[in-house]
Amino acid sequence: MRAPDLKTPLPGPKARAIIERDRKYTSPSYTRAYPFVMARGEGAVVEDVDGNRFLDCAAGIAVSTTGYAHPEVVQAIVEQAGRFLHMSATDFYYETEVRLAEEMASIAPFEGEARSFFGNSGAEAVEASIKLARYATGRQYLIAFFGAFHGRTIGAMSLTASKVVQRRSFSPVMPGVVHSPYAYCYRCPMNLKVASCKAECAGHIEEELFLHLVAPDEVAAIIVEPIQGEGGYIVPPAKFMERLHEITKKHSILLVADEVQSGMGRTGRMFAIEHFGVEPDVVVTAKGVASGMPLGVATSRADLMQWVPGSHGSTFGGNPVSCAAALATIKLLKETLMANAVSVGGHLMAGLQEMAARHPIIGDVRGKGLMIGVELVRDRETKERATEERDALVEEAFRRGLITLGAGHSSIRIAPPLVMSRAEADIVLTILDECFTAVTGKRR
Repeated sequence: MRAPDLKTPLPGPKARAIIERDRKYTSPSYTRAYPFVMARGEGAVVEDVDGNRFLDCAAGIAVSTTGYAHPEVVQAIVEQAGRFLHMSATDFYYETEVRLAEEMASIAPFEGEARSFFGNSGAEAVEASIKLARYATGRQYLIAFFGAFHGRTIGAMSLTASKVVQRRSFSPVMPGVVHSPYAYCYRCPMNLKVASCKAECAGHIEEELFLHLVAPDEVAAIIVEPIQGEGGYIVPPAKFMERLHEITKKHSILLVADEVQSGMGRTGRMFAIEHFGVEPDVVVTAKGVASGMPLGVATSRADLMQWVPGSHGSTFGGNPVSCAAALATIKLLKETLMANAVSVGGHLMAGLQEMAARHPIIGDVRGKGLMIGVELVRDRETKERATEERDALVEEAFRRGLITLGAGHSSIRIAPPLVMSRAEADIVLTILDECFTAVTGKRR
């Protein structure tokens, strides 16, 4: 499938009809960026119901790791579905889940033995990590970060601090959560310079939170995205993660890495935290782990996951078909896709950085592998957020045959399937270049 290949005005007639039906019967809480109605996909190309083809730089919110309908993943799904679709792992056993638990232990970003709990989504995996942290430590408080997104269930939402709309009207949230500044270096919360800072934003935990809000011996875990996703694809410096690690070890606090969006090869390593030389106690995965099948995993050091039968469970978690898809996905990541994320991601980063020299609306380009954020500003000196321009750019890209999504308040994310080729990446860069020109031209 080659893309872009646009055959009708957007949306086409079939897409418009489906959207009208959706508006009548589906929850309006979903945030639809623009009127794309999926029909099928192959690799990094998606086709809508009217036959229009697009290059995809969203991957279903960083989910479709191996592209759409990868033959090895499909084969694994079909073979497992032909045997049985479900047998709750809360009550019984099946080898597919055991094999995946063994695989998760082998790739976990920490030394020693590991155990995994299986759920259906990232939010469920985060909920499992919350319960596990409290159970294992006997402590009640949790520390999360401004800009974080951990999910929309009440517990996960209590950790989330990305956008007000995600929390508004749902209080009271789960008690016992305290937020601290994240290392958003482009907009440093401590008003410091990257070259001379000592990760004071991480130091804020000991120097402020532990003095004024919560005693360290009451904190069960610090939960952090090694690279913030919904917050804007923000990459912290290594010293931030290192200092968090030091704090957790000093005070016997668990370090939980939320790798729901950044994990499973997206940054060129299996887990983003591996870029920082820091080992967490718990790692949370979902999204790309099963190439689109619903699965969430909380993997911890084996000595932590000692809760008793009945203390946590899930009827559908670790579904055998999802486990089969995950095993096939991990195999492909190891064989070729992590390396491709490094190669193609580096190519995209270089192209975007060159583009920034020609488009003043680009304030910052950041990322690792195929997890790239581009922040738009109205003025590079004041860094005024170009939120409306960002939204216009996402819409303009769609009209030109490129699927993208926003992140944070004024950034776009480049998170294609990890099968994207360099030739496709060049098309992405060409379209984005045209979009930046079009959007800044309209602004004038």
